[in-house]
Amino acid sequence: MDVNELQAKIAAAFPGARVEVKDFTGGGDHFDALVVSEKFEGRSLVERHQMVYRAVGDAMRQAVHALALKTLTPSQYDNLPR
Repeated sequence: MDVNELQAKIAAAFPGARVEVKDFTGGGDHFDALVVSEKFEGRSLVERHQMVYRAVGDAMRQAVHALALKTLTPSQYDNLPR
């Protein structure tokens, strides 16, 4: 799967979110993703990850072998040390 394709799938499910996807092996099947969305407010980490997995859909069973997620609310993202 292409990074842009995976990023588009996630972004479509989280309008207005910050979505960054990186292929960390170069093989098109292991990815890191940062998703910053207001939709995560009041949700547990497990619920957030499930929301992203639903957005990726069948690709998680076929093209994507690993997807490491960092899911944050906008306030959590703004408070990250830089």
